[in-house]
Amino acid sequence: MLVGICTGLFVGVLVTFYNLAADFITAYSKNLYIGIRENPGFIPLLFLVLAISAFAIGTLIHFVPMIRGSGIPQTEGASRGLLSMKWYQVLPAMAAASLYCMFCGLNAGAEGPSMFLGGACGGAVNQLVGGTDMERRYQITGGACAGLAVAFNAPLTGIIFAFEEAHRRFTPSIFICSFSSVLTALITRNLLFDAMNMQVTSAFSAFVFTAVPLKGYLYVGFAAIVSGLFGVAFYKLGFLLRKLFSRVTALKGTVRMLFPFLFAGAVGLITVYAMGGGHALIEAVGTHGGTTEMSVTSVFSSPIVVTLLIVLVLRLLATTLNLGTGVPSGIFIPMLALGACMGALISKLCGLMGMEAIYSDCIVMISMATFFTAVVKAPLTAIVMVVELTWQFTLLIPVILGVSIGYMISEIFRLKPLYDAMLETFMDEGNVKLDRYSYVTTVEAGATANGQAIRDVLWPGNLLIRSIKRDGVSIVPSSDTVLKIGDELTVQAETTSLENLQHCVDEIVKPKTNVLVEKIKAFRDKKREEKNSD
Repeated sequence: MLVGICTGLFVGVLVTFYNLAADFITAYSKNLYIGIRENPGFIPLLFLVLAISAFAIGTLIHFVPMIRGSGIPQTEGASRGLLSMKWYQVLPAMAAASLYCMFCGLNAGAEGPSMFLGGACGGAVNQLVGGTDMERRYQITGGACAGLAVAFNAPLTGIIFAFEEAHRRFTPSIFICSFSSVLTALITRNLLFDAMNMQVTSAFSAFVFTAVPLKGYLYVGFAAIVSGLFGVAFYKLGFLLRKLFSRVTALKGTVRMLFPFLFAGAVGLITVYAMGGGHALIEAVGTHGGTTEMSVTSVFSSPIVVTLLIVLVLRLLATTLNLGTGVPSGIFIPMLALGACMGALISKLCGLMGMEAIYSDCIVMISMATFFTAVVKAPLTAIVMVVELTWQFTLLIPVILGVSIGYMISEIFRLKPLYDAMLETFMDEGNVKLDRYSYVTTVEAGATANGQAIRDVLWPGNLLIRSIKRDGVSIVPSSDTVLKIGDELTVQAETTSLENLQHCVDEIVKPKTNVLVEKIKAFRDKKREEKNSD
């Protein structure tokens, strides 16, 4: 818990200032594009700068491949022990690259990089205190959750994301690391906001929900089905582009960055609502309590429906291009923006079918949560997220219905969770090969695993305990089996090497040694020997 508090303190400071910088840079970029649109003579210079920027970012990714993509899959891989994260290298690289992508006008969010930076802070704190590999994975998880919580001002969303997405399991230790890091990070963020005379508000304040009557659930179901299918289309298109762009290997793959950067330039000249993470778009499609027109600025003097269609298509292409090419930018908030934009269109259609305008906000938010669930397959996170981002509970039951439908649609199409699939692709592209190894070891006195149920131990990713031999008798292990001194375990896992598996497992089943403490003891022994020799 104490190490988690230290992690939360660092994450609170770093991610708070990172998000403030992201907000400033995004607003500046939008004003810059508006100025270029009003002065067309600068357009050739814009695309020249974007082309140079694409090569610069591509070169940085070549030297620091860990920052490729949104950051969330890599953080999950590090928390599961599948990837190694050199925090001193990846932390400044991801911060600089993602902020620069926002400056260039890409469809980039700050939430994914915030989780990545938080996870890197957790790894840094663990290294400073000399923690074990298992403790490092705990702290990366806690730091990542704190990063998401600070970015969204949503503590429960961050904690639940750790259980549902990062590890897909609940253990007391994960909870302790998560809540201690998240609460400390949010308190730190609030203190910083108070010092800067800034107000803490909900992420989306434009929405005002009205309780949906029973007959309105037909519209909820319709919106959920359409949004879920749209999520499937987004998922398929994103990985199709990823497969196609993987074949672009010119200049060690840096050429592929030209596509999202140049497309971002064209999109930014059309509408600012297709730029940035999408927070402004989500706020704009909030109908402020049921007014008949949304506050989305018209594109090419088009009607609101045509404008929303243009923005939806542009954002869909921009987000999938980022996903396909591995641009170091978050896709968390861009996915929410896509769902909200689709929800705005669905609410217009439902209005033609007889739905009252006061329920438009409900349809937008339900569609956003459903789209997220269909793609990420984290239903509990989606439900809690809606409540925390709006500070309203009115929509809870309709959101649960919509999210359930979205999850079932994802299951029907047999989609893997987006970030798991991205992690597999990331490892394949990085030639991180996992082979299956078996290892036999014994639980010793003083071990972390001694007296713990199997489910309460944070084992390395993909690990399976195949058998336990206790007092010469083999027992069939289950998640409830409590490990005891002398238990002979046969474990199997997919990992990079047998040595890595042995190291990770031995830290759990053998007496714990703190690297920092051992170094201090060695230093004292050396000084004592020098004194005696003198």
